[in-house]
Amino acid sequence: MKEDSRIYVAGHHGLVGSAIWRELQRQGFKNLIGRRRREVDLLDIAAVQKFFAEIKPDFVFMAAAKVGGIHANNTQPAAFLFENLQVQNNLIHAAYQAEVRKLLFLGSSCIYPKLAPQPLKEEYLLTSELEPTNQWYAVAKIAGLKLCQAYRRQYGCDFISAMPTNMYGPNDNYDLESSHVLPALIRKFHDAKTSFAATVTCWGTGAPLREFLYADDLANACVFLMQHYSEEQFINVGSGSEITIRELSELVKRIIGFKGEIVWDESKPDGTPRKLMDSSRLFALGWKPKVNLETGIRMAYEDFLSKQLR
Repeated sequence: MKEDSRIYVAGHHGLVGSAIWRELQRQGFKNLIGRRRREVDLLDIAAVQKFFAEIKPDFVFMAAAKVGGIHANNTQPAAFLFENLQVQNNLIHAAYQAEVRKLLFLGSSCIYPKLAPQPLKEEYLLTSELEPTNQWYAVAKIAGLKLCQAYRRQYGCDFISAMPTNMYGPNDNYDLESSHVLPALIRKFHDAKTSFAATVTCWGTGAPLREFLYADDLANACVFLMQHYSEEQFINVGSGSEITIRELSELVKRIIGFKGEIVWDESKPDGTPRKLMDSSRLFALGWKPKVNLETGIRMAYEDFLSKQLR
């Protein structure tokens, strides 16, 4: 990519898309393109094709997706499968038609089987059953990375895919009905602190192990991959470290300053027992994350507070 390359960031107001936008600006790229849903509906293939024909992007970062935690996936399976398939099909096909020079598709660590060996290597894809609580989103993301591989094979498109671990950071979703675990914990402990509640109830047993990556680290990895990676094989993007949900909850509690007790509702699902990405292929290329978990959570909480005051 050059300083004046036309770069389209799909989903540029979301958690990951806004981080990619900030990273591109930080690195001096001047010609960034972003559109809200009211401007271009990515579910509408005609609108997407018209948009691509008009703006003629050189590079595309695909960070647009319908995302959510266990509850959202469980209650909206059709929406998670249909909308994600539709958006990625439209964007990938339009990019091919517009002769985009390079496209980066962003997937998710939930593409891996529920009981795959740990840490998760790229070759473990489709080796056994998916985690039932988020299989709809996972199937869509698997289809997206396979579509990139198919366009690469059939048409020679330089379309690559990256699979990030659990993300958090500025512009996250803190809605308790649809958010992922870490932003949900930030919201829960903040609300409990400000309402002087005696307890906070967390789902499950607290035993599952999870890996987290600050959004700006992922953004840096995405720009790095766009410049230095061009293979059919998708590539993992993780931090290389993990923490139990119980330990994470205690950490968020301490950072926010909640003085009450944590109650574990074991009637609620835990999800996948462990999910640690093997990011050794990416690390071997020379990229490493910079933000540790405690620092990242503190910055995420500051962002949350800034939005509460608006």
